[in-house]
Amino acid sequence: MSALHGLIDLQRYPLDDLESDQGRALIASCRRQLEEDGCVVLERFVPYAALARLERETERLSPEAHYNQTETNPYNSAGDPSLPPGHPLNRFDDRTNGFVAGDRIGAETIIRQVYQSPDFQRFIAQVVGMETIHPYADPLADLVVNVLREGCQHPWHYDTNEFIVTLMTRESRGGGRFEYVPGIRSPEGENFAAVERVIDGDRSGLKSLALTPGDLQIFFGRYSLHRVTPVQGDRERHTVIFAYAKEPGFIGRPERAQRIFGRLAPVHERLLKDGMQRSDRLAD
Repeated sequence: MSALHGLIDLQRYPLDDLESDQGRALIASCRRQLEEDGCVVLERFVPYAALARLERETERLSPEAHYNQTETNPYNSAGDPSLPPGHPLNRFDDRTNGFVAGDRIGAETIIRQVYQSPDFQRFIAQVVGMETIHPYADPLADLVVNVLREGCQHPWHYDTNEFIVTLMTRESRGGGRFEYVPGIRSPEGENFAAVERVIDGDRSGLKSLALTPGDLQIFFGRYSLHRVTPVQGDRERHTVIFAYAKEPGFIGRPERAQRIFGRLAPVHERLLKDGMQRSDRLAD
């Protein structure tokens, strides 16, 4: 029996039998959606019977969240005074949210068991078109719970990694909508003019999702500009982030760990001494 039995809906999403006709059809459907707009949502990925336990789990973890508030542009970078004020590099917005670090999430949790499952990793790899994927070697950023309370938001931004996998566990009473513009940039260019139009309010290429607890999302966030609108009401929005990489040994930037989690792990301290480089030349 798969370790995922009871944790996800294997009848609807047969991750334990991807070579079956149903499994192949699932992979093909997910790939089509990703190709069309860089995003796929698998509704009620977690079965109804496990939803209450899942919500209790992230609710229990949520007090461990480190909150940070900063003004940021879409590239998590400094501005450029040589460029006009309206340029995306010089457009800053409030980012306030909390993150529970991976070293606070125990092996007994649903989310840790799903994250470490070979069946789950094999499924994600096939959906994103990779032979294999690898869990982060970063003990803080491998598995994270994002906690947004009233007024918190993620302004327009890109993700550091090429794709991201998230699981909604608790929805807020209002706000908290996920909005994105698929494929607005590529490794060949930033497309600053189009980004500026989005920031100015152009919604012509924008897509909006109202995720619900139990929904799994696979998203190409490195190339699609996206945000989470401000949360409204007294109910926190909880989302689990499963972080994987194409190559083994991936570790996030030390300055990012300090900002997001309020601390460094020993591996980040070593990187500060040795230095690190990203594999592409995009702004973040």
